[in-house]
Amino acid sequence: MSNIRFIANQKARQQTDKVDVSFLSCAEAEVVRGFFKTFEGYEPTPLVGLKGLAAELGVSSFYLKDESKRFGLNAFKVLGGGYAIAKHICRRLGVPIAEMSMERLCSAEVREALGEVTFVSATDGNHGRGVAWAANRMGQKSVIYMPKGSAVTRLENIRAEGAQASITDLNYDDAVRLAWKDSQEKGWVMVQDTAWEGYEEIPGWIMQGYTTLALEALEEFERQEGEAPTHVFLQAGVGSFAGGVQGLLAQRYGERRPVTAVVEPELADCIFRSAAAADGNPHFVTGDMPTVMAGLACGEPNTVGWSILRDYSDGYISCPDWVAANGMRILASPRPGDARVISGESGAVTTGIVECLMRMPDMAPVREALELDGDSRVLVISTEGDTDPVMYRKIVWQGAYPEIEG
Repeated sequence: MSNIRFIANQKARQQTDKVDVSFLSCAEAEVVRGFFKTFEGYEPTPLVGLKGLAAELGVSSFYLKDESKRFGLNAFKVLGGGYAIAKHICRRLGVPIAEMSMERLCSAEVREALGEVTFVSATDGNHGRGVAWAANRMGQKSVIYMPKGSAVTRLENIRAEGAQASITDLNYDDAVRLAWKDSQEKGWVMVQDTAWEGYEEIPGWIMQGYTTLALEALEEFERQEGEAPTHVFLQAGVGSFAGGVQGLLAQRYGERRPVTAVVEPELADCIFRSAAAADGNPHFVTGDMPTVMAGLACGEPNTVGWSILRDYSDGYISCPDWVAANGMRILASPRPGDARVISGESGAVTTGIVECLMRMPDMAPVREALELDGDSRVLVISTEGDTDPVMYRKIVWQGAYPEIEG
């Protein structure tokens, strides 16, 4: 057996009393993208059409949004953290972000009016690097806490952006609590993509930031295919990225939105467990979460993101690490005519799961539940490149995490 678990969400297409996602509307997404267009070096990241892979898997088309090209940071996370920092500064200055540019935010005039601000966050690497990068360019400070087991390369990349960063002896969720404690005691501003009651505004801004990549992907998908994707697979840690994209899909397409499935590592599947509980509430994974998908090793759902995924997503998948490893190898060894994509562990898991669903006999019921077949137009998002080069080589070169038999 594959050890891949699936829960279908029939209510996603039936219930009418869904949570409000208007803050993730196309109009709001255009404001966010307009802000990022003021960044030096902004350009949409590539949407890669993999025709050979689509034919191999037996789907109509397969497209991958390659976020390793985002501002030279090898991951998408700066879209969330950077936008939230900018929104906070604009709020302090009393200026709508639609009237603000990155050049002005980086100006001595703004720094003098604002004073010195320290932004704090917890991260496995990508989010913290994005926060540090944005804070540094806006002339502000950042403090980043990383959970135990974080890659030293990711720590060094964060420090290179000017942050005070350290690897703690805590798991991710306890590192978040440490960041919150210090923000309250030291007057720092916490920029975290998880959320809980009383801390939801900044996580909401982070989710809005992620709509930039979704808007880019959907527009380019429609340009190339002439119509929208039928299926979107979204990886989840706390659920802010998946929730942000899911919200935009609901706003852009309404009841005609693509079928969406949320994909998580089995050792950190808090969204899956929340869906399994079937009581509408978020449920936690506690203790160590030693999944290779470090960017998804989160045990406590973002309350805002969970509500969106609960009401709009069509299914939830919990999978072993070898699924992500397979995805990395598939993208690194393309079919003739396809481009090679360097995708890290958290970035490649959605490619890996689509391959499993289409090729493994015991996945037939999941394929049927998601209506995934030869007419499907699939979109996945590779959220990171080889942000841990040592692990990337271990998996792609040395064959770590082989698929089990069965």
